Amino acid sequence: MTGGAEAMAELPRLPDPSPRAAGPPLPRLLLGARTGGPALTLREHLGVHGPRPHLRPGRQGGELITMVSESGLRGRGGGAFPTAAKLSAVARSGRRTIVVANGAEGEPASAKDGFLLGAAPHLVLDGAVLAAEAVGAREAIICIHGGPNPAIRAVTTAIDERREGGDRVRLKLVEIPPRYVAGEESALVHLLNGGPATPTLVPPRPFQRGVGGRPTLVQNVETLAHIALIARHGPDWFRSIGAPEAPGSALVTVTGELRRPGVFEIELGVPIPDLLRHAGGEISDFTALLVGGYFGTWVSAAEAATQRLDQPSLSAAGHAMGAGVIVAIRNGRCGLAETAHVMRYLARESAGQCGPCVHGLAAIADEMTALAAGNRRAHPERLVRWSEQVRGRGACRHPDGAVRLLASALRVFGNDVDHHVHHGPCAAAFDAAVLPVTPPIEPARSAR
Repeated sequence: MTGGAEAMAELPRLPDPSPRAAGPPLPRLLLGARTGGPALTLREHLGVHGPRPHLRPGRQGGELITMVSESGLRGRGGGAFPTAAKLSAVARSGRRTIVVANGAEGEPASAKDGFLLGAAPHLVLDGAVLAAEAVGAREAIICIHGGPNPAIRAVTTAIDERREGGDRVRLKLVEIPPRYVAGEESALVHLLNGGPATPTLVPPRPFQRGVGGRPTLVQNVETLAHIALIARHGPDWFRSIGAPEAPGSALVTVTGELRRPGVFEIELGVPIPDLLRHAGGEISDFTALLVGGYFGTWVSAAEAATQRLDQPSLSAAGHAMGAGVIVAIRNGRCGLAETAHVMRYLARESAGQCGPCVHGLAAIADEMTALAAGNRRAHPERLVRWSEQVRGRGACRHPDGAVRLLASALRVFGNDVDHHVHHGPCAAAFDAAVLPVTPPIEPARSAR
């Protein structure tokens, strides 16, 4: 495990400029990254990773897609879809295509994509160019949330550095609204086509008809950075670490009530207690962990103590890596209040297009807030019934993700639900929230 956030004081030195030389398993993506410092320049990037290889193209995407397929790489943006399958679907179109690098990171608890773009933008740009060459695209658009985002300056500078490099792929940066749903792939396409950054009904999916009506590859920025490394070192190198069914490394954001929170590059399959220890906490300190972000699930500390961090392991237990987020809350913290805080945020972040999302999530958030505040008129049964009524009925997966989080809270904090209903709120119900949202939301108040 290697750390990449401001809390981590030591990072590896720049290695010799030998891209295929054997070295320690980690870091990979964060090799040479400077904590809290400027991004790697193009010269420094080439010194760390060597030049971008020129791979043989082909009718089905050629050498790169074969390498990515053999590597077993899956998307790191939340869906965990096989990366080679997305590349192949666009490459097979036989039409003029385009690549969109998704660095939106609308998940408030996540910092991994922003850190990667701010520390190693050229690795992401290498991946975008390689993917574009593989699918026959002449343009790659890098999408990043606007506002006070250091990644914007890093990527802008990196694109400027590469203008004299003779790339056949044109690189373009587009700032998108800092909204939770704006990073959904159909929302990105809608924005780039001149509309608002709101999800649209699918099909057609972007790989069928996307930006400008062209087949479009939408790929998370961390996934593209892995592609850049696979192209240099090969699929066997990529698979040399990680779990058998989940090879390689991944960036994760580990936050909450920890002494050393931050962004870490992990070998997939690492035990969750080991990761927490690396971030300055012991599993026994916590009542529960939020795993996968705000579309993820709560996991009790007892269950997390035996869990490994990779998609197959988590999926077998009913969880998912999602956006690569773990938030730890300590013993004594009110999980119901934390969940109500997030539910109000998710209701507010609705795209406003579908009734089940607009009205359903608002009603669910209000009921969850009342339950957290110990209001005797709140009924958990209503939350369950309303969740079933909105699940699967939106134009996007926003309501599905929200009620997945809610269902896990009612399960993991079941004893607290009973206490709040019959005895009033716990002592911590009105404490300041640990889970972040932007902008902040006022805390729940008792209405008994």
